[in-house]
Amino acid sequence: MKIYTRGGDRGKTSLFSGERVPKCHERVEAYGEIDELGSVLGALTASLPEEQEGLIGEIQQIQSDLLAAGAFLAASPDSSSLQPPASFGRERIDRLEQAIDRMDAVLPPLRSFILPGGHMSAAWSHIARTVCRRAERRIISLNAMPEDMEEGKEQSFGDHPKDIPVKNIPAYINRLSDYLFVLARYCNHICGKEDINWKQ
Repeated sequence: MKIYTRGGDRGKTSLFSGERVPKCHERVEAYGEIDELGSVLGALTASLPEEQEGLIGEIQQIQSDLLAAGAFLAASPDSSSLQPPASFGRERIDRLEQAIDRMDAVLPPLRSFILPGGHMSAAWSHIARTVCRRAERRIISLNAMPEDMEEGKEQSFGDHPKDIPVKNIPAYINRLSDYLFVLARYCNHICGKEDINWKQ
């Protein structure tokens, strides 16, 4: 299988549902942000000490979750090609919340704003957090696109015509940004670095 197809040389790409759209289309922008986020998480895992294999595995699971989310975003809502991946249920969000609570329990109380930095893994986590927030903005913007509207009324993620739990994706991405903030502090903690407090 060749890596290049020449199909996108004129600035268009195919959605999973078959439509040809410009590469600057809002839907392509949305799953492109998800792809970027997954890549940043890869850099984060590469910067972690090898003995943190449990944490690395947890982050790799998040990368897998993001691939599933991207699969939803890469197809039009009313497409017959849009099939749920293995699952994108509430349990993925619950897993993030449990991880946040687990890490937060061993961290010192947060008493001021902090600056991104410290250990390299913490810096990468902060970068991932900002990319995650940008992805969230793209996804919310995509929700208001004309193709996702029915009879002139904005369609929510929870009213997907195929009743697929797409509504969990915005919630997951929102919770993931919280996870990445706590993860940045946790990375500094396990690597013997202090958070950098903001000084006016």
